[in-house]
Amino acid sequence: MRRILLTGGGSAGHVSVNLALIPRLQAAGWQVDYIGSEKGIERTLIEGLSGVHYEAVSTGKLRRYFDWKNIMDPVHVMKGVLQAYRIIHKRKPSVIFSKGGFVSVPVVIGGWMNRIPVIIHESDLTPGLANRIAIPFATRVCLTFAETEQRVPIDKATYVGAVIRAELFEGQATKGLMLCDFVRSKPVLLIMGGSLGSQRVNGAIRSVLPELLKDFQVVHICGQGNLDERLKMRGYKQFEFLKDELPSVMAMADIVLSRAGANAIFEFLALHKPMLLIPLSLEASRGDQIANARSFERQGYAHVLQEADAQGDALVAAVRALYASREEIVRQMEAHPHEDALLRLLQVIEEIA
Repeated sequence: MRRILLTGGGSAGHVSVNLALIPRLQAAGWQVDYIGSEKGIERTLIEGLSGVHYEAVSTGKLRRYFDWKNIMDPVHVMKGVLQAYRIIHKRKPSVIFSKGGFVSVPVVIGGWMNRIPVIIHESDLTPGLANRIAIPFATRVCLTFAETEQRVPIDKATYVGAVIRAELFEGQATKGLMLCDFVRSKPVLLIMGGSLGSQRVNGAIRSVLPELLKDFQVVHICGQGNLDERLKMRGYKQFEFLKDELPSVMAMADIVLSRAGANAIFEFLALHKPMLLIPLSLEASRGDQIANARSFERQGYAHVLQEADAQGDALVAAVRALYASREEIVRQMEAHPHEDALLRLLQVIEEIA
């Protein structure tokens, strides 16, 4: 039996492609191992999967801002490299597949030290810091945006498109309505700030909630530890995180307000959900979400509201404008060519292995 080792974590976006790959790899006869962090969301999402062997390694956060923890992070990363090297030497995979995130850096380097071919997947239009560090150690870099080819060594770049989890297409709107105690007769606005949540988005939404509830039912995925138990309003339902119920909640949504992480917005595109994107600002990111959002806005798939403007009357007006434009946006989405990116990714894995 062939063996593949997967890595990636820190947020659900760095795990979603791996979740889509695992059942297809197992069906093709691969034994799947996974290296993640000790306490990251990847452990929650992966460790209980049937037939997947999970191991944890030390990792640093690679912050772009000053923090005293930055002093120790290189030590944690080096410790992680040694741990990953030993695990890889013991498990002897034919190939390593990395989805990115901070935990992937020691795994990619540990794979390179073991002379195991490494495939990296980059979801965003511009490669993230972890992937930029890892690319010199990689054999191949698979891309979601064709434009990203200009930012990766040409001999390593392979465009595959957006990988979408098959279970997202199996959601049932009626189940979502029952879960949230919503009615069919009023449109549903889905708020997603990412798996880690977004305090800025959460606060902005909650400050205008009475106004939004005049026109919409609101289901709010607010991130771990971000529930506000004081908010008990008819037509408003909040969750920290959704897993099995997410496809049905997405199926019932008429429009979506979201950050602009690549995995999430391509999922909304595949499901034909018009989106209002509020990308992370340059103060909090490298600008990858701004680039993602602009690309989708140019193609007619989304409206964009910058974080500084996402409050009060401007936020409510932007949501209402998106709903008014939803039919035209859906037409643009339906014209988007269907790509079997998962099949392409599996073909790359077979080739490199």
